[in-house]
Amino acid sequence: MIPPDTHLEIGSLLFEGLDQIDLTGPFEVLSRIPNATYRIYGKTAEPIRDLEGLRLTPDAALADAPHLDVLHVPGGFGQEALMEDAAVLGWIRRQATGARCVFSVCTGALLCGAAGLLQGRRATTHWASLHLLPFFGAIAVNERVVVDGNWVFAAGVTAGIDGALRLAAELRGAAAAQTIQLHMAYAPEPPFECGTPETAPPAILAAARQAVHRITTQREATARRIAARLGIHVADSAA
Repeated sequence: MIPPDTHLEIGSLLFEGLDQIDLTGPFEVLSRIPNATYRIYGKTAEPIRDLEGLRLTPDAALADAPHLDVLHVPGGFGQEALMEDAAVLGWIRRQATGARCVFSVCTGALLCGAAGLLQGRRATTHWASLHLLPFFGAIAVNERVVVDGNWVFAAGVTAGIDGALRLAAELRGAAAAQTIQLHMAYAPEPPFECGTPETAPPAILAAARQAVHRITTQREATARRIAARLGIHVADSAA
């Protein structure tokens, strides 16, 4: 836990085509952390749209971000367009190097991997992309939240809320995180036991895999190119 009188600078990456709940779910938690400033940063200060068209506006451009204590990297289909974007990857790399904590949600883990930051780390991501983590030198862990040193990884989409609460506890203690959870009335009771590949009915899972087949194939091709640049070899059987 960080001393409560230590002010924290918390920042989230915003980009075109992200999944807004990868951003806004954790926002509900991170923006309530005591004695902290929370801001959102984009490639420019211009508004973007998430993968379903929701309009979101950053507080500032990446170049104007201060040194962050906590870096939050969300995911979404738009992540793929940034996997070889030197400016964004460089920013992630610089911010992560000096941060007290890095928090990856969903396929934000792939962006961190493309920045060369996952080698040897235990990590997780969305179930459809979990098999890609070894291409970045990571150890794929099929869990909802994974903590590795000062890194916190949340799996797909809504897991970002769980990961953010875990992060809040790491930063300000369990009582602070519990207070935030209570204010959010976060006590999920899903109507179906269908939130993971292991619990989903086979027909539902097959349809979901087919729906993301194109982007998953594209992500794998990109991951293989990056693995080659990083000097990481992954046998075909591991993918």
